[in-house]
Amino acid sequence: MSNSFPFIAALLAAVLHVITGPDHLAAVIPFAIESKKKAWKVGLFWGIGHLAGMLAIGVLFLIFRELIPVEKISDYSEQLVGIVLLAIGAWSFYKIFKENKKHKHLHVHSENAPIIHKHEHNHSHEHSHHHSHHTTVKQSSFASLSIGFLHGLAGISHFLLFIPVASFKDQMDSVYYLVGFSTGIVLAMTTFALLIGQISSFSKNEHNDTLFKGIRYAGGIFAIIIGLYWLFS
Repeated sequence: MSNSFPFIAALLAAVLHVITGPDHLAAVIPFAIESKKKAWKVGLFWGIGHLAGMLAIGVLFLIFRELIPVEKISDYSEQLVGIVLLAIGAWSFYKIFKENKKHKHLHVHSENAPIIHKHEHNHSHEHSHHHSHHTTVKQSSFASLSIGFLHGLAGISHFLLFIPVASFKDQMDSVYYLVGFSTGIVLAMTTFALLIGQISSFSKNEHNDTLFKGIRYAGGIFAIIIGLYWLFS
């Protein structure tokens, strides 16, 4: 039990760190909605980027705190996070309005019971559609990695989460803590993004345009609100 305690404690601390940060969730939600079933990749890359950013600011603080104004770097990073969240919200609304302009037509299914619903009228081939979706997922994953890294840089408080590493007498306990914390960060955001993606995919597959648009609008508004808070707080 004593050997597993550092791992479990770090895992719980990391999960709480992720899910209690509205800026974390706001950065991922719009990308997860657009990625749908591939949304877990968005969460995975955000988690990896966040860990890298936290480690980077921690190393800077430890090694160059007398030479480099690490606190100012962190403060500017926080403002930059606000700007990035505003950009994510704006991008989300751009995607919505752009798709609203596409021509739609009625389509009738005669299997079993007649069902009438809307389809976007698109002359491109199915192969092109899959290629476009794959490109979107790759772009969202890269954007999530970059934003996660920026989030990791924002806030010296992130460094405080690594302080227990230095307090353990046993070196293996420190290793367990780092592994647990890293696992918690990646697992929490991957799970969250997967959940959002599944909800988005369900609403899209069920042709529930109202629900799908509502989810997208909510994600964009959430990102803008949190972005404004981070920018001016």
